[in-house]
Amino acid sequence: MNWLSLDTLLLEADASRQVTPQLNHAELCQRALSLAGHWQASGVKRVALHLQDAADLAVALLAAWHADVHALLPSDAQPQTRQRLGAEVDLWLEHLDEPITAAPLPAHRLDLEHCRLTLCTSGSSGEPKLIDKSLGQLANEVQALETLWGERLGDALIIGSVAAQHIYGLLFRVLWPLCAGRVFLPRALPFPEDLQLASLPHPDFAWVTSPALLKRMGDNLDWSALGRVRQVFSSGGALPAEAATSVQQRLGQWPTEIYGSSETGGIAWRQGDESWQPFADVQLALNDEGALRLSSPYLPAGHWEQMADAAQIDADGRFTLGARLDRIVKLEEKRISLPLLEQALAAHEWVSETRLGVLQQGRAFLGALVALSPEGLHALRNQGRRQLTEGLRQHLAGHCEAIALPRRWRLLPHLPYSSQGKLGQAQVNELLAADRPTGVQPFSAREEAGEWHLELDVPLDLAHFSGHFPGTPVLPGVVQVDWAQQLARALISDLPPLFGGMEVLKFQQLVRPGDRLQLTLRFDRERNKLYFTFRNGEANCSSGRILLKAAP
Repeated sequence: MNWLSLDTLLLEADASRQVTPQLNHAELCQRALSLAGHWQASGVKRVALHLQDAADLAVALLAAWHADVHALLPSDAQPQTRQRLGAEVDLWLEHLDEPITAAPLPAHRLDLEHCRLTLCTSGSSGEPKLIDKSLGQLANEVQALETLWGERLGDALIIGSVAAQHIYGLLFRVLWPLCAGRVFLPRALPFPEDLQLASLPHPDFAWVTSPALLKRMGDNLDWSALGRVRQVFSSGGALPAEAATSVQQRLGQWPTEIYGSSETGGIAWRQGDESWQPFADVQLALNDEGALRLSSPYLPAGHWEQMADAAQIDADGRFTLGARLDRIVKLEEKRISLPLLEQALAAHEWVSETRLGVLQQGRAFLGALVALSPEGLHALRNQGRRQLTEGLRQHLAGHCEAIALPRRWRLLPHLPYSSQGKLGQAQVNELLAADRPTGVQPFSAREEAGEWHLELDVPLDLAHFSGHFPGTPVLPGVVQVDWAQQLARALISDLPPLFGGMEVLKFQQLVRPGDRLQLTLRFDRERNKLYFTFRNGEANCSSGRILLKAAP
């Protein structure tokens, strides 16, 4: 491969060098230098980039560095994020749709120390944090990645499931392929089926993924064809051993796990092992509490970064990680390790994954988000919520004092990880503090010939299941009628506002926690009647006509 360093990427345009399937290097150079000229002429000094297309992000970053514009990568584009970062930037960019007609700046070698990039991360606490990086630090890291794995990757197409707004996706999906001359797909593909669809037409490819995706990869994929994958990278959180083993058995190779953070960049890697191999020139030490600290070429010179992860460093330089020390809490003067409790709770057959948090209502107590396993869902449907949570408490009682037993439980089909495989502690605490759901959000809705077709999953922790019935939770019929009316009002703008009664109401099959339902809605405007039918596969669960009337 013809390696180009980050500081010389635009010096010589090469139309024969492909960047993405639709963009070559010469086009990249032209777009970046024209955008740089536009920003310089407009007086832009600071720009926030939130671009879903990784090729557009590459163009914008290179333009910013050539025009002496400071670039910031926000973690999301939510209104509160834009408001919070508004004073930090002159321009917020989410699209590069319009062609730039400004005169391009001349290409030049970039100053590795002067060119900067600010990453934005929420961290484990949920508090926003800005992290400044020099181009030199990023260049050191992509060079180290190529030294380690460049020969193995060869000319593999780079396909990613993670966003490029964060350090892992930015390095592995954008900057490293740019320098190495490997083609990358510009869009993140967060679902296993999409990853397979993009991979199979190509003889050689590599994946940049997260634990959240690798845990969802099931038997429905064409594993024999996908075995051509050169390498599978995973970062953003710990990959469970069973998920790593599943990848190894199906693809014939262990996933390459990357341990690091936005602050530190990459720290270490491993393949099918418990211990981690530090990247070259990363120096490790422990503080007095046994927490990892490090110095590396991906940090400012001479700086030692203090981590919150407990660790044990072996004589050969490899290390194993312990619990995060910032997730040790005090309840009534008792020190409680949330990761250790999570590990114990996850050992129960009813639990797929779990995260614990602290709630403060009068006095502090623990709550648990629990993603149920298939066995756990069966127990919930056939024994009820009270029996399930009491069984989990009894299991956990053998591992901790009574003060550490969760007093609040929230049951989910899966934990709500971000596309980066992250689930911040602030989000955990927020979900635990929230009331149990009473409504439902459809995950698909389409209109066909005046009839709406919706798909929805019945929440496992629906408040309406309490007392209906204690040992066998069943969705009340009145709730089904209410859901039909509420969902119809969200989709059909001219429904009369008042409920006027029911006709031919039928309940034919029980609706249980976790059921996937199909809802059909049709409004007869002449008769002011809303027709609804809930189905579970081929079986009708309920149906009827809701009479609606205008306000007096």
